Amino acid sequence: MLSFSNVTLRRGARKLLENATFTVHAGWRVGLVGRNGTGKSSLFAMVLGELSPDLGEVQLPRQVEIAWVAQETPALPMPAIDFVLDGDTELRRLEADLAVAEAKHDAARIAKLHDRLNAIGGYAARSRAAKLLDGLGFANEAQARPVASFSGGWRMRLNLARALMCRSDLLLLDEPTNHLDLDTVIWLQDWLRSYPGTLFIISHDREFLDAVTTHTLHLHAESATLYSGNYSQFERLRAERLAQQTAQREQQQRQLAHLQAFVDRFRAQATKARQAQSRLKMIERIQLTAPAHADSEFNFSFRAPLKLPSPMLRLDRVAVGYGDKPQLSGLKLGLEPGDRIGLLGPNGAGKSTLIKLIVGDLAAMQGEVKRSPELKIGYFAQHQLESLDMKASPLLHLRRIDKDATEQALRDYLGGFNFRGDRVYEAIEPFSGGEKARLALALVVYPQPNLLLLDEPTNHLDLDMRHALELALQEFAGAMVLVSHDRHLVASTCDTLWRVADGRCEAFDGDLDDYARWLGSRGNDGGSGKAPEKVLDAAAKAQQRALRHAVGKLESQMGKAQARLEQIESALGDAGLYEAARKKELDKLLDEQKTLRDKLADVEARWLEAMEQLEAV
Repeated sequence: MLSFSNVTLRRGARKLLENATFTVHAGWRVGLVGRNGTGKSSLFAMVLGELSPDLGEVQLPRQVEIAWVAQETPALPMPAIDFVLDGDTELRRLEADLAVAEAKHDAARIAKLHDRLNAIGGYAARSRAAKLLDGLGFANEAQARPVASFSGGWRMRLNLARALMCRSDLLLLDEPTNHLDLDTVIWLQDWLRSYPGTLFIISHDREFLDAVTTHTLHLHAESATLYSGNYSQFERLRAERLAQQTAQREQQQRQLAHLQAFVDRFRAQATKARQAQSRLKMIERIQLTAPAHADSEFNFSFRAPLKLPSPMLRLDRVAVGYGDKPQLSGLKLGLEPGDRIGLLGPNGAGKSTLIKLIVGDLAAMQGEVKRSPELKIGYFAQHQLESLDMKASPLLHLRRIDKDATEQALRDYLGGFNFRGDRVYEAIEPFSGGEKARLALALVVYPQPNLLLLDEPTNHLDLDMRHALELALQEFAGAMVLVSHDRHLVASTCDTLWRVADGRCEAFDGDLDDYARWLGSRGNDGGSGKAPEKVLDAAAKAQQRALRHAVGKLESQMGKAQARLEQIESALGDAGLYEAARKKELDKLLDEQKTLRDKLADVEARWLEAMEQLEAV
């Protein structure tokens, strides 16, 4: 499908790739990962033909249909659904040709065009576009609104829907989850799992990558290394290679101690049992993968709050909203030191409204809000980057907050966020989105708040920075309320989940896996915030045991094939050889792995069907 042969790429004086060689086969779903600035978007530009390599060759099949998400959307008067339908270029061409043929009364041409429309599912195209828009959060009435009436974030969703509408052979997605809420992210990952073409996706959302991808292409130090498996599998493989270089033992132990403390505290509580189990799984994963972050450029912690009042905040029968209409009502909530709250719910449900109420940007329409006089809030808003002074340097931004600190103390603090050397004196206007987001976060937490309100803090942050943020939040002594579509960050830092929907905010009884299942079954549970219960009879238990055995057997077979494949790939990479015999053996193993993956997917589908039946019992 796609091959890079000895590709070298420079942008100005900087070399991004040198002698990059890899092949992506048809049907693969490849996650493209690496730090910001390593060339991920430039690699996409080469695939699209917008950039040419300085050396080497990028090869694609002839007449391959490529879909990608445009970064700009003009303020068009056309309805949203028609804008999305334009993504299927052949459909629109056939419709135009049909109009011409009908005007000419060319019966033979009309019949031929109708045959082709039928073959490509053209008569169901509008329904397909409507389903895409519905999945991306557009209500029926919104689908008929003009494109120009939508805000920037919703226009990006329209661009995404248009790309998904294209019946493409190759789909390129660059950070597709950045403008989506968690509900929509879950819908998108399910859609992409059934996408029949080849997928190339840039993302810093590890849970999303794990759910969608089959391979991982890692850009690092001017090289491109292709790994078999999703992000977690890549992380484990890379951790093994870096195990001898790691210097993170102490940091890893602090993270493990934090997670273990939660398990020890809540293991016996029924309401926390699911979170405790998820922390146990996380402990196991951390022990395997911590060395993969040994060379991270980020190493920071949040300075301890000066005071930790208790309670910090109380809401008593509060209603809040805009104008005369409350968006949320009946709020009876409280925050104590050490609370770690993750807010769930679709965009527009009121998550940001609740945070603005807590911070004081919105006044209560009724009820009582009690804030401790010693409450000190650090608020990272969804559009925090807009508050930065583009003409000022990182050091000047921090100096405006603390005029009494020494320059060395400020530089040491900024160094933890990877602003080092002369970089601290440079105006931030040309900085990348990730660099600006890092600076904005550094400014929010510098005054030592005792309550952090974080509304989508990970947009523009790469995986290493997200990992560093995860560690810092785990050690933070104050309280935290987090809105994020990054499920890994929510799962690893939040102990309690609140669901915001239908004008209410209530505790959600379950973890994020339960929430994903609840989204799929919310039409049958009356809209309650309770996780679906599992009631198993003897036959169902027997079926479950049989399915578990089958899945375990297939996973074992796939693991052996994967291990053998990695041995061969390592040998080929070390020796620099690609003899025909080894290539034949490698291709054989790839075919075997694909067969095993297909079998596993079939068994997992049967498992899900059985679980749905069990939940209905």
